[in-house]
Amino acid sequence: MRILYLLLAVLSMVLQGVAGQPYFPRPIDTCRLRNGVCFPGICRRPYYWVGTCNNGKGSCCARYVEV
Repeated sequence: MRILYLLLAVLSMVLQGVAGQPYFPRPIDTCRLRNGVCFPGICRRPYYWVGTCNNGKGSCCARYVEV
């Protein structure tokens, strides 16, 4: 039974290679998910801080939305 699971994993890797897709996906850009933009340093108006960028060298800043 273990061999079947191993063969299934190898088959999925082969199919992804044939399709031209990388086996390991790129890391998720959490700043983009928060509708933010990466800036070096701190956020200035009209932006506010929502997190840190993936590279750790900048601030993820989002724009104020007035309702």
